[in-house]
Amino acid sequence: MEYEEPLFFRVMSYAVAADGDVIDMVSGNPDWGAPAGIAEGLHAYADTGGVDFQYPPSVGLTRLREQIADRNDVPVESVVVTNGGGEANYLGMARALSRDAGDEVVLTDPVYPYYPGKTQMLGGEQVFVSADADGHLDPAEVAAAASEETACIVVNSPNNPTGAVYPAETMERLVAVAEANDAILVSDEVYDHFDYSGQFASALDVDSSHRIVTGSFSKTYAITGFRVGYAIVPDEHVDAVRTRHMLTNVAGSRPAQYAVSHALETTDPAYHQANRDLVEERIDTFTTALDRAGAEYTDPEGAFYVMARFPGIDGTLENTFRLIDEAGVAGMPGESFGTAFDDWFRFALVTPRVDEAADRLVEYFS
Repeated sequence: MEYEEPLFFRVMSYAVAADGDVIDMVSGNPDWGAPAGIAEGLHAYADTGGVDFQYPPSVGLTRLREQIADRNDVPVESVVVTNGGGEANYLGMARALSRDAGDEVVLTDPVYPYYPGKTQMLGGEQVFVSADADGHLDPAEVAAAASEETACIVVNSPNNPTGAVYPAETMERLVAVAEANDAILVSDEVYDHFDYSGQFASALDVDSSHRIVTGSFSKTYAITGFRVGYAIVPDEHVDAVRTRHMLTNVAGSRPAQYAVSHALETTDPAYHQANRDLVEERIDTFTTALDRAGAEYTDPEGAFYVMARFPGIDGTLENTFRLIDEAGVAGMPGESFGTAFDDWFRFALVTPRVDEAADRLVEYFS
């Protein structure tokens, strides 16, 4: 999968420049607002001054690392706070590819396009395993695709773009595949607070030196601009990950980490439940409309995206622009996520105008 430029930005730029009103369902920027603890933490940080306005520890504020470690039941030494989940994934993949243990990276299809982009940037070779019609991954097919040249396996659950949530058995078997091939499983769990199935299982539940788990507070707290993520790294890899993180970024944002730490202390679980309830309501509204439009669609178990296939129109970039111009709805082309769902479109349900977007699509395809 060639990766020359982020198609997200091309689609968003086209939508902004289009004539008429366009509903943005392109990127996963939550619209429901951060918990009060984020703003409270920023205000408290602004009053500190002095040394607290200088570099934080490269691996992250100690208190935040302790909170992440407590939440995930891991040693604090394994936690590296990163510049968003994107850097955490980069660090995990880079570590896997730097061990002289092969140069192949096994990816799912459909795939979040930044994974093949990072693979290409790091000099790895992409190997794809197709998900089934529900977006789930068969570990037996991953095992068949893996070899002694496999350095890394990258998975994402809850999944973007399909919404699939991998159960414990799948995660256990994926770790086993990584172990059998001396590879590292990089498990991106950024949507862990958006599981509607009740079956989400972290790769951390499997005790292994062959898995690195990544996460972020971007979706959890609706703060995609803060760029606070983390990697949880086994002992034998953590020094290499810390070094690459320091050489890449020196450190992350101290005020952003301070605010996230405060939010972790003060945010009631009801905040997360309300957000899940809102997204589930939007999924129901949107998929009911897709039924009326004669579309096939994924039924998300997690995250906040729906993929849809409409009669007579493939999920190309050209047709994405066509939906913007003629229907007034901006989604993402399925072809940007690989070949398995290249005749589908992906819609992010992070706008209060989901009802209106659904009505527009029904009218357009009726």
